[in-house]
Amino acid sequence: MRLENILALTKGTLYSDPSVNFFETIAFDVTKVKRGSIFIAHNPSDIPEALSSGAYGILFDKPTQIADSEVAWIKVNNIDEALKRLLRFYLLEKELQVYACDPITVYLASAISTPKNVCAIEGNVAQVWEKLASLEKSSIVLFSPLLTDSEIFIDTKPMIKSNASTITVVEHTLFETSFVYNDIFYERQMLSPFFIPYLEELLFFYMTMKIEFQIKNFAKIGHFIPTFTNDKLETKEFGSSDHVVIFEPLLELIDAEIDFLEERASWSKTLYILPKVLKTPRTMGIKNILFYENTEKIVTLLQNNSFHFALVAGADKMILNPPRPRIQQLEMEF
Repeated sequence: MRLENILALTKGTLYSDPSVNFFETIAFDVTKVKRGSIFIAHNPSDIPEALSSGAYGILFDKPTQIADSEVAWIKVNNIDEALKRLLRFYLLEKELQVYACDPITVYLASAISTPKNVCAIEGNVAQVWEKLASLEKSSIVLFSPLLTDSEIFIDTKPMIKSNASTITVVEHTLFETSFVYNDIFYERQMLSPFFIPYLEELLFFYMTMKIEFQIKNFAKIGHFIPTFTNDKLETKEFGSSDHVVIFEPLLELIDAEIDFLEERASWSKTLYILPKVLKTPRTMGIKNILFYENTEKIVTLLQNNSFHFALVAGADKMILNPPRPRIQQLEMEF
């Protein structure tokens, strides 16, 4: 990318008189800087390493010492805003077909193999850039406005949907589903029935767009995660106990998951542990609901309340198995 284009798009100020006017690559990670790169310096302390690796340019928005006048030092007001403008310009040439959908669909798409010209993305501008950079022209992209800034893209369309039932559920528990789709039997998939309507819409989209796909591993989607435990909250093998703590990191999914558990597990004692930001008239009307101010309180709430299922919002399952502190070995002199 030419220096003059970067300056125009980022509205940056050039603080040097460099001998270069073109950059081969854009690097966000200092370990990936190559000769001819422009380095995006979110962390100014990485700049010396970027220079020693051959960076031709430094894009920064924090106070920084100009160390080499041969390098293009470009100061912007806000790196992320500048990157959005750069990315929009870069994507113009790719003519991507971008479809907006919900977060669950993005996560499901990540568990399904598709051709290289189809991808689902999430994350900040730098993460999106890294993934989109390798896409070929006219590729198909799925994203959720809840996970990725929609201003990155020039033109987006809603994902094509259908209300038709195309998946036949043969057998299920709260956390596993055996189903038939297009005359293929998928046995004991690590996928809760909660996700089936979303999967149905995604597969319909693939079929409509004539995209070949192959289901891989739903266990890695990272949502509505069941962790089986004993009375002491010690983790057990899947399906080996009648105490299950369900972790959901994305708060936007909690209302739907509460409705699902209220309908599908009405026979059980279900506990809901939510951050105080979700304390609303709706949640206040639900039985067995508790709120926490910090995640350190979650284990105590689980220990002090009986349950069959406990839905924990906004926390990671690692709170049940925190890493043990290292014991420093003392050197003794004899």
